[in-house]
Amino acid sequence: MIIRLKEGGERIPLTISGSDPKKGLITIIFQEIGKTTIELGRMEEGESILNLVGPLGMPAELKNFGTVVCVGGGVGIAPILYRVKALKSVGNRVISIIGARNKDLLILHNEMKELSDELHIATDDGTLGRKGFVTDVLDEVLAENRVDLIIAIGPVVMMRAVTGVGSAHGVRTVVSLNPIMVDGTGMCGSCRVTVGKKVRFACVDGPEFDGEFVDFDELLQRNRRYLKEEAASLMVMRAGRCTCFEETGCE
Repeated sequence: MIIRLKEGGERIPLTISGSDPKKGLITIIFQEIGKTTIELGRMEEGESILNLVGPLGMPAELKNFGTVVCVGGGVGIAPILYRVKALKSVGNRVISIIGARNKDLLILHNEMKELSDELHIATDDGTLGRKGFVTDVLDEVLAENRVDLIIAIGPVVMMRAVTGVGSAHGVRTVVSLNPIMVDGTGMCGSCRVTVGKKVRFACVDGPEFDGEFVDFDELLQRNRRYLKEEAASLMVMRAGRCTCFEETGCE
């Protein structure tokens, strides 16, 4: 889904990590890394955001595949938790692998342990679980188990690496892409990705695609398009002023 906090604010895509249809509630877990997510984190209970649109894109394929390995990295663990719950509901055996740079950045490991048939943890510095990357663990899991599908959600470089390990073992990998999104309809073209040498729009055709056919290099390049502007916007926010005030009334 895409949210906008206020008039003049940017639109950012976020993935839900839980829902309660009876109460009409959704759960979103995000990392305060840019201007809008920091502002979102500053909101108090009872405040509201201006716009929320979704769900967007195609529903994830859900059936009994057999044994599924779910790989979550960083804040990508939040949506992978939702996928694990759904996969278990239709009878899959789920082996989960989650990772982060260190234990302080590893989220939801207790919830993942409760839902998964088997949970492996990897941290870059070894402060929790195995020292190393999720791909190190994945390689071992695939060598020891018959696996029917891999699902990976996290940083692009992680999803590319997971896809490579999966391909080496002959196992299909589904990835959830996170390109820049603006309108959520595909009209703006910001979320354009190349999959199987064909143009796809993640907000309407995705976000999940077969990792083997994704042009990850192009995705990485396109995701860097506004790094300079994002850094400037964050710097202005921390300085306590907004340069777009005169044009939009943004405060």
